[in-house]
Amino acid sequence: MVCVIIAAAGQGKRMGSTVNKVLLPLAGKPVLAHTIQAVCQAKAVTSIILTAAAEETEKMSMLLAELNLSIPWQVVPGGSERQYSIANALQALPPSAKIVAVHDGARPLAGPGLFDQVIEAARLYQAAVAAVPVKDTIKITDHSGWVTDTPERSTLWSVQTPQAFDRQLLASAYELAAKEGYLGTDDASLVERLGARVKVVAGSYQNMKLTTPEDLHFAETVLAKRQAAKPVIRAGIGYDVHRLVPERRLILGGVAVPYELGLAGHSDADVLLHAVKDALLGAAGLGDIGKHFPDTDERYKGISSMKLLAEVHKLLNNHGYIVNNIDATIVAQKPKLAAYIAQMNSNIAAALDIDVTQVNVKATTTEGLGFAGQGEGVAAYATATIASVQA
Repeated sequence: MVCVIIAAAGQGKRMGSTVNKVLLPLAGKPVLAHTIQAVCQAKAVTSIILTAAAEETEKMSMLLAELNLSIPWQVVPGGSERQYSIANALQALPPSAKIVAVHDGARPLAGPGLFDQVIEAARLYQAAVAAVPVKDTIKITDHSGWVTDTPERSTLWSVQTPQAFDRQLLASAYELAAKEGYLGTDDASLVERLGARVKVVAGSYQNMKLTTPEDLHFAETVLAKRQAAKPVIRAGIGYDVHRLVPERRLILGGVAVPYELGLAGHSDADVLLHAVKDALLGAAGLGDIGKHFPDTDERYKGISSMKLLAEVHKLLNNHGYIVNNIDATIVAQKPKLAAYIAQMNSNIAAALDIDVTQVNVKATTTEGLGFAGQGEGVAAYATATIASVQA
């Protein structure tokens, strides 16, 4: 489990604004909204903690609530220094979090893939940071401004966030810093003081921290180019089968179909929607319904598959995808389903917030062959295409 701490308690005085810079508008929404959505689109991230100035915790909570995130989140009060804010967040970590990543709220251009790469490096090496090679020659000076040394440029990196760490390692680093009254410039510097090695992961020159008004203009340009990019189309397939049994309702595509038998399963066993959800999750590379809604979880016992389809839709949106179309086939000898197909199309379209013309459900028989032909069960196949405009 991976928790990302987003530092957003600063004011950013160099931005020349009376408003917290993470709340300034960027491409139609607050800077912080871009940052949070990038974090949520990372496959490895399972929860978020946002640090905010004490007087802004309510405002920040409202912003996160409006984003309708698919993963747990909380807002904690920050401190007078960034390091103190992160220390507060560490006290609020969920018990299940094994990896902790820290990211600046004012870095809205970090891509989801960068989070996944840094987190994976932290799993392997316990500590990792995003960084880019220094482009300019660096000089070291004395207090009078005289050059005392010129370091070898090939060994120099400009460090960014995200930075990710083994939870216990980061906690120990913060405990030592507090004990010795040490104030570092980033989280990795605290870990380094323990003698731990930190792995560098190649970041992006676009992943800049917004500090001045000029930075904000640069970010606008980058986002405009990303939004103008052609969408990436992805496709997925889904298949599911359930046994027909007595004393169960037959639910297909969210429609209660009159029949003497129903489908056995932990949820409502809507075989059509199960196949559709698997196709959508497969297209996005997000696993399958068993991963997200396991049949060992009592929360999903008897649950409507329409509700779970809406959850899949929310998950896709949080990862930057929209649904293009659904094509599905129900395989059943009985009952006849032609009269219910239109309502199934309508139900699926409504759950995925697409036009009904983008959904095409069909039904067929097997001419008496196999388990479906013998009336022992019902199967469904589905294909789905989704689009992403993420850079």
